[in-house]
Amino acid sequence: MTQFQFDSAREAEAARAFLVTVALGRERHFDAGEELTELVMSDGLEPVGLMQARRDKPDPATFLGSGKIEEIADLAKAAKADVVVFDAALSAAQERNIADACKLAVMDRTELILEIFRRRAKSKEGRLQVELARLEHLSTRLVRGWTHLERQRGGLGKTGGPGEKQIELDRRMIGARVKMLREQLKKLARQRDTQRKSRMRADTVTVSLVGYTNAGKSTLFNRLVREKTYAADQLFATLDTTARRCWVSDTETMVLSDTVGFIRGLPHQLVEAFKSTLDETVHADILLHVVDASSSVREDQMASVADVLGQIDAGDIPTVTVYNKIDVSGHEAGVTRHAGEGPDAGLVKSVMLSAKTGVGVELLREALAEWSAVLKKRNESLPRELESWEYELPEHKSDDEALAELEKLL
Repeated sequence: MTQFQFDSAREAEAARAFLVTVALGRERHFDAGEELTELVMSDGLEPVGLMQARRDKPDPATFLGSGKIEEIADLAKAAKADVVVFDAALSAAQERNIADACKLAVMDRTELILEIFRRRAKSKEGRLQVELARLEHLSTRLVRGWTHLERQRGGLGKTGGPGEKQIELDRRMIGARVKMLREQLKKLARQRDTQRKSRMRADTVTVSLVGYTNAGKSTLFNRLVREKTYAADQLFATLDTTARRCWVSDTETMVLSDTVGFIRGLPHQLVEAFKSTLDETVHADILLHVVDASSSVREDQMASVADVLGQIDAGDIPTVTVYNKIDVSGHEAGVTRHAGEGPDAGLVKSVMLSAKTGVGVELLREALAEWSAVLKKRNESLPRELESWEYELPEHKSDDEALAELEKLL
């Protein structure tokens, strides 16, 4: 089945997917099968089988070795699958070899997440970011991927010359489109900088919600700002950043931003493409790290979030951990505070709550009010941080330098 046939079939009805998870070396992800199933369902596919494989290191040709691929092909055929989905990043050659052996379309983890993002992006900026990520991923696959890439464009004269190969044309067209997308995203980033600068002038504390996908960020956001943005029990329900004013006391307000959820193995292209959106996180005064308290692998999920925060240089921002879904986990609402004698001593470190029922949400409001007062006091003597566009302005001269230049002219 060609990729075009697979795409056409999935539009008509839910395509059937056979899932393959792979544990390499000593790494273990006990929720890999469950998470891959949720990802596949989020992409509108129907999971019809699952194989969990282990390997010391990837096979260069087929990732799992020819014997295991034959076994996967037989199981996928028996399940009447339309596509084989791998919970791993495959090279172009590996993906092509597996597809030839199974006689089925093949998707790796990167392509699956990119496809989910393509379907879910609603805003102009979100769509541009997803398209940029998809094109950058595709550009790495323009190497003997399809037979049409060997066609050549003839040169001048009747005999013609070696001409320009189709692969070179495709690569040039993708490069031009990528350049245009980056320019459009820069313009949108400048608009976001302007909005952020106005908030800074108003001396408003900004809070950004971060966390593993489906941890309940959007539900908590709606509870705090008393609005109804889209929230659902599925992976990557929200891609576009939303900012709203949030009351934390009778006199105190903050700007609260809801951002895209993180996930283990988030494709590098998406982290790069979404940096302008994640910029809200980088410039936040405080982060609310929302954690699914009912998840058996919450520690691994928290580590994945910390990894992405490190990639976007947001690892040092003050953070309050919010353990959500206590209505499912059975925990009691409450707070813990920083111990010791450091600058954060006595401040709230974590909050136990349920965004769905509202239990413990008032404790979080009180914690945010405490942090707001402390952060305003800490930053009152600090100069405002320059935005990216301000570094491009001509260097400002001191009064003495300007006076000296004026005296020379006179």
